[in-house]
Amino acid sequence: MEDIEMYVKPTATIESNHSAIIETTRKLTEGCQNDTERVAKLFYFVRDSISYNVYMISVFLDDFKAATILERGKGYCVQKAVLLAALGRATGIPSRLAFAAIRNHKMPAHLVERLGQNIAPRHGYNQFFIEGKWVTAAPTFDRKLCEKIEVPTVEFDGLHDATLPEQDLRGEPYIEYVEKFGHFADLPLEWIVAKISKIWGTDKQAWLEKQ
Repeated sequence: MEDIEMYVKPTATIESNHSAIIETTRKLTEGCQNDTERVAKLFYFVRDSISYNVYMISVFLDDFKAATILERGKGYCVQKAVLLAALGRATGIPSRLAFAAIRNHKMPAHLVERLGQNIAPRHGYNQFFIEGKWVTAAPTFDRKLCEKIEVPTVEFDGLHDATLPEQDLRGEPYIEYVEKFGHFADLPLEWIVAKISKIWGTDKQAWLEKQ
């Protein structure tokens, strides 16, 4: 049987014991009656209050620390997932990271050129142990961005899987999960860096000036 306890412990990046993470969790979940309500509150905070920014991609550990992501208020999918996992663990909800390769049919042309394809090879999202089962949630794209590119926002009720949508608002292809890589109790940074360093370089750090 899987050891659920490993998914509530802090790590070097999933800083569920950091004072800023604990305080943010307390404020967000005040008045919630159960874990379902708590995790939904945390999800929507990360989805919309932490804006999606692909230029935050990095090969350095410091750029993936939950408290740093919280302070900066922006990040790309993996960083947002790390923050949400930290918030979840801070409130006692077993939380882990999951990864997949996804095809984004609406990926901007400059990113397609950079990647050489419209596949993001290390897309990160979350899984939470709620009411005896693991539930998936992807807080990747904030509402403002979704409205701009005319795609549905991901809605999460804390009970049912909430992954990136297959179609945009016009019914055209949007996100396709090409390959799933399983789940992790901690950020597999070396595994991520091995892939993204070939795309962005071995010295890529978060570009804070890029909006």
